Amino acid sequence: MPPIYSDSYIQFLIQFHGHRDYFECHELLEEHWKEKEAGRRDKHWVGLIQLAVGLYHQRRGNYAGAEKVLLRSSGIIAEHSYSLQQLSIDTDELLNRIYLQLDQLLSDDPYSDLNIPLTDEGLVKHCQEECARLRIVWQNKSDMADKELIDRHTRRDRSDVIQEREEQKKRKQAAAGRYSPY
Repeated sequence: MPPIYSDSYIQFLIQFHGHRDYFECHELLEEHWKEKEAGRRDKHWVGLIQLAVGLYHQRRGNYAGAEKVLLRSSGIIAEHSYSLQQLSIDTDELLNRIYLQLDQLLSDDPYSDLNIPLTDEGLVKHCQEECARLRIVWQNKSDMADKELIDRHTRRDRSDVIQEREEQKKRKQAAAGRYSPY
């Protein structure tokens, strides 16, 4: 497989098409996206992050949130099509699939998973082999009975994130002269 694909991207694809853990997809790509300093970050990653977030919301029944995020995702994907094509994504077909997902939000049809159309058979084969090694099925359907998967954001320990936010808030207040630890 050509070395143009980062490990984060490959892990995203495995989570997206295997585990269907869209929350983890968000975490993986956000971390990868933030490796570059602000102002130099590649926006096409945000389109994929938001795609995962939109599907996460839709699967949980948050249709308003899903619609909002999927629409933003489709706009970014359309705008950054060239960069995503370099990742072997058929962006025209992906956009069609997102629009079908948005149509599904307006219907009474049950949730169905979306697969990202990949054009590099070597990449697909590599991801399939990695899924097999992990004993998961490539392009498996979401397990709607798995509450750990469906409600991931409500079931994780966020104490480190909350603590970091509080520290940042204190630093900002101290810099503005509004906070004293005494």
